[in-house]
Amino acid sequence: MQALNTIYNMVCENPQGVGFHIDYIPEFFDHDTMDNSLSHVHTFYEIIWFREAGGVHTIDFQDYEVKKNTIFFLSPGQVHHFDGTTRHKGILLKFCNDFLKEEKADEDLFIKYNMFNAFDSEPFCVIDEEIVPTLENLIHLMEDEQKKESEFAHLDMLRSIVKMFLINISRHSMRRDANSLNETKPSHRLFVRFRRSLEQEYRRLHTVKEYADLLNVSTKTLSNCVTECSGKSALNFINDRVVLEAKRLMRFSNMMIKETAYYLGFEDPSYFVKFFKRCTGFLPSDFRENEKSADLATKKKAKNQSCDL
Repeated sequence: MQALNTIYNMVCENPQGVGFHIDYIPEFFDHDTMDNSLSHVHTFYEIIWFREAGGVHTIDFQDYEVKKNTIFFLSPGQVHHFDGTTRHKGILLKFCNDFLKEEKADEDLFIKYNMFNAFDSEPFCVIDEEIVPTLENLIHLMEDEQKKESEFAHLDMLRSIVKMFLINISRHSMRRDANSLNETKPSHRLFVRFRRSLEQEYRRLHTVKEYADLLNVSTKTLSNCVTECSGKSALNFINDRVVLEAKRLMRFSNMMIKETAYYLGFEDPSYFVKFFKRCTGFLPSDFRENEKSADLATKKKAKNQSCDL
């Protein structure tokens, strides 16, 4: 797959060392050389735990109000920014692709492709206040383990603590628009495997049959599973993922429309244009122009608000 930093204009670097890092906000924003109010792309996974309410966090063209104890899950390739006028307070956990290894256990698949990489759901949850001390303790354990790089099984220990952190969030949180998936149900396991396959192959495979063949199930079985778990048809689910990437590329890269079409697996750029308009109501060129105009208006508003403070 083509590297993110050869596509997008603004890309953050991977965390250093073992591929895991903890930062605190607002201190991190105060010293960061990048303006976090500008849209940018990460090449790593990120968990953002907002400890206080206030402001807006924008991810993939959607604005989300920040509430107390909201935790956001960002995957590589997602475009996001903060409103630039709120002094957020919270914790950032960053880890590279290799750190979040995909194992064979169902819970690992659910973590990687239900908490993260779940483009069809809102990318956040709100945790119960009762679990906050447990999560804070796990953060302290992570910080302590970070100091033990030379000790036996350091990376495995760090991964285990992060996994405990994510499992506790999953047990004690509410994700407003997501269907409740259960790793013990065969149809739900299939849906998560489908999400994994789609995330890996959306540029190459565009039909329900192709994904059914890849997963060794019938087209009908896969279609029923996706509808049950998401409320969407399998084809709409696939198209939505392709359209999301097209939107990202239209807005945040310098790719020409025909280059975007080829990158997303369309041999005929004119068919890609028709596909994009059918799914969004806009021609790709119009979408790009509208989004850039909206971004300029947002920057002007943020600048005016800053001057008023």
